[in-house]
Amino acid sequence: MLSQWPLLLPQDVQGRVYDGFISAQDKDFRLRVILPADLQLRNARLECSWQLTKILHGYQHVVKQRLQHSSDLASFMVELKSILDAALKNPNLIEASPAPHYYSGLVKDIDSLGWAKLLFVDNEFSTLKLKIEDSTAREHVITVKLGARYPYKAPECCIDLPVPFSVSWTPQSNLQDVYNQASSALESFKIFWDALDEIDKKTWVLEPERPSRSATMRRIAIGNNVSITIDVDPRHPTMLPDCYFLGADHVVQPLKEKLNSNMHLWDPEAGLLQNLKDVLETEFPSRTDFEKSDFRMECGICYAYRLDSAIPDQVCDDPHCGHPFHQACLYEWLNSLPSSRQSFNIIYGECPYCSKPITLKLINKTF
Repeated sequence: MLSQWPLLLPQDVQGRVYDGFISAQDKDFRLRVILPADLQLRNARLECSWQLTKILHGYQHVVKQRLQHSSDLASFMVELKSILDAALKNPNLIEASPAPHYYSGLVKDIDSLGWAKLLFVDNEFSTLKLKIEDSTAREHVITVKLGARYPYKAPECCIDLPVPFSVSWTPQSNLQDVYNQASSALESFKIFWDALDEIDKKTWVLEPERPSRSATMRRIAIGNNVSITIDVDPRHPTMLPDCYFLGADHVVQPLKEKLNSNMHLWDPEAGLLQNLKDVLETEFPSRTDFEKSDFRMECGICYAYRLDSAIPDQVCDDPHCGHPFHQACLYEWLNSLPSSRQSFNIIYGECPYCSKPITLKLINKTF
């Protein structure tokens, strides 16, 4: 035994108790073998460290079988090492369970952070939700998923930000470090959220209806069946955002021309909303003057506002008509008319209401 397994030593003169380590893939694992009075291996008891117990989970029946059929302890140790090698090569079969000190260390971290900041913890203490309030009193939630190797391995962190969030981590890090880094990230988007909060408060935002903190896009009503979609760069929120107009050409074209000719008026020191007013030379409808339904016109074909997730974004160019349509509905309508014709991705036909010429440009869509 000593020549083959020098790390497993007898603890008594009878040779009934052996204590020590078994090595596999350059790792040592603590174990203890206790033989009965008759020294029969089939009735031996095997006590393992928590790490070894975790790795051998699912292999218990194999270990028991080897105990039953091995001729002596040395041969059993050879069998056990082969099982351990196989288990280590298949980590997906190992159920992760935390070390005993995991829970005490985590409770200590929460004590240091403050239990008032803890919104939720699951039964296994593996998923936490922490409340964070930034300098402008906006409330945020960060979800922290801890692995069995916490704090030696970085946890997975999720927070509603417009850019990906990752934690800088060392084995000495703790929940307070996660909280501090999340708070710092939140403060870096203060100007971005200030700008979008002002737009949400003072204009009619048609899309999205319930914007998250990670949303960078807003579709703002300008008039009936006319809107502008802006996509703000969260890292540079004071710069001119990407702008797209939806509506009839006779209304949209003048707005595009104003935007192009007045781009030099954009002032990074002014607010996002004020800049949009200046370059477009227009006032956005106020919440106090209109109802949101005034800008939510149903499709003239299916008579619904939403079709799956799409809204009516095609409008008849005739000033006396101006009916809106879903792109899919208008495509089906025009495709059914014998007089319609298609050139590349543009379909030419007649408006379902006024019979005036109408065109539909297909943009990366199939129906």
